[in-house]
Formats: sequence, structure tokens, C-alpha cells
Amino acid sequence: MPRRPPPDAEPPLLVACALGIERLALRGGGRGGAGPPVITLRTGMGPQAAERALAKVLGEGCATARSPVVASGFCAGLAPGMRPGDVVVAEATRDHRPAAPEVICRDNGPLLRALRQRGLTVHTGLLRGSDHVVRGAERAALHAAGAVAVDMESAATLRAAVRAGIRPVAAVRVVVDAPEHELMRIGTVRGGISAFRVLRSVLPVFFEWHRSLLLPRR
Repeated sequence: MPRRPPPDAEPPLLVACALGIERLALRGGGRGGAGPPVITLRTGMGPQAAERALAKVLGEGCATARSPVVASGFCAGLAPGMRPGDVVVAEATRDHRPAAPEVICRDNGPLLRALRQRGLTVHTGLLRGSDHVVRGAERAALHAAGAVAVDMESAATLRAAVRAGIRPVAAVRVVVDAPEHELMRIGTVRGGISAFRVLRSVLPVFFEWHRSLLLPRR
């Protein structure tokens, strides 16, 4: 369980993911230099589990009212031409409920620039939430409705984060399957391994983003 930070400490960065393999990648990506602490939270699968886990850790004070929150892990790409290992940076997230409001990711510019500078293929747009694994025709319908990718936890994670207080939020996901590259199990084929390696490599970008948020605004 994360510890409650001292009152005068810099706000820790909270990185939330659902799966053990995602947490393994995000904790194994290394950290260069000194900086504020990072909490890597495994929420469990699905929107309800993500929302409960975020509310719990924020309610217990392990992350402060100013802590930025990043929803990360794997996702399903929706656009033709997407490949495993591509990165999705959400402009906004919206969950699976009818007429659900969007959560806007207003501070994602530094993330986009840093990821592209690393030579990664980055897509940006609406990241949709779902309460189940999306395949086939449903995937095409979500893309036709304006989404670039889908996962089960990001929208719920960010909704819980902003409900608990005004803070920077972001969703950065790595495509593990796409319309032409559907996978049945993560890690059993080359695409899953590629996505794992990319997810592991993006963690330093989160640290850079966090540091940029701590700088005085001009």
C-alpha cells in the first residue's frame, strides 16, 4: 500500500494500470535522476475496479489533491493502419455509458512531443471506454463514432481522478492489437512483446511530464 506523503512534499505522480503485466512494464522502465515519488497502482480489470481503486488511493491521501494521474497500459487500436507498439495519447476519454461526459486531457502537449521525439508512432484523439473486450464490428462502430482506440479502464480512471479534485490527467496507452493485428492473448505473439517493450520505454516520459507540471507557469 502506498504511504501517505508528508504535507510539504511535492505531489507524487500516480500511474494507474489494470494488469500485472502492465504494472511490470511500468515499474521496470527505470527512473533517471531525482524527483517527486511515483505511485504505480494496479487497479484490476474493468471500469468499476478502476474507479474503486482510484477513489480508494486518493481518499486515503496516498496521493495528494494536486497529484497528476496517468492512465496507462495496453489498448485496442481502432483506426486502419495501426500496429502493435503504436502509442495513443488521449485528447479526451469517454466511458461506455450512454451520454457519458468526456474528460478532457488539457496537459498532454509535452507528452506528445516527448514520445514523438523518441521515434514512436503516436496517435491522438478520443479514447473510448468499454466494459468488455471489443472485437470486429463493434471496433469499427467505435471508430466510425470518432474514437481512435478503446480500453476498459482509462475513462473510469480519469473520471475518478477529476472527481476527487482539479488536477492534470492524461491517458497514454500502447496498442496491443488493431484491426489488422488482432491478438487473443497478450505476450503469446510478437505484437504483444513489441507492445510490452514500448510500454516499458514510455515511463521516463511520464517523469518528464510530471517535472514540467511542477515548473512555475509563465
